[in-house]
Amino acid sequence: MQTNQALELARLQAQNAELAEQYLRSKAEMENLRRRTDDEVSKVRKFAVEAFAESLLPVLDSLEAGLAVQEATAQQIRQGAEATLLQLQSALARHKVQPIAPEAGKRFDPHQHQAIGVVAAPGQEPNTVVAVLQKGYLIAERVLRPAMVTVTAPK
Repeated sequence: MQTNQALELARLQAQNAELAEQYLRSKAEMENLRRRTDDEVSKVRKFAVEAFAESLLPVLDSLEAGLAVQEATAQQIRQGAEATLLQLQSALARHKVQPIAPEAGKRFDPHQHQAIGVVAAPGQEPNTVVAVLQKGYLIAERVLRPAMVTVTAPK
């Protein structure tokens, strides 16, 4: 009987040691995973704007080239500004930055619009946009900046 208990005790101690070792290995593995994940998150945060900044470099180049021209006509300056604006809009669109510019008469959306004035607009539904004073922007369907609008007065 004593030998059976001694064998059972030895078996349980061996099992306990094995489980303790598995626990320590799992704990170390989880710590390594957490450290690697923290490193990856840190790198992502550090370099997240890299692609965005890279897409803005042609815009910067165009602005510098335009400023380097000593004598230009108003028409040339305007054409250069329009071309540079197109470059900027293209760069923003590549990174999912989209304008919020509601048309007059569109229903006021407090999630995308910021009402900075209420005006009377006969013939227009209440709580609708009258004019956009400043465009807003979405980035990947999240509001980066709401559009500043005037709206019709509620009834």
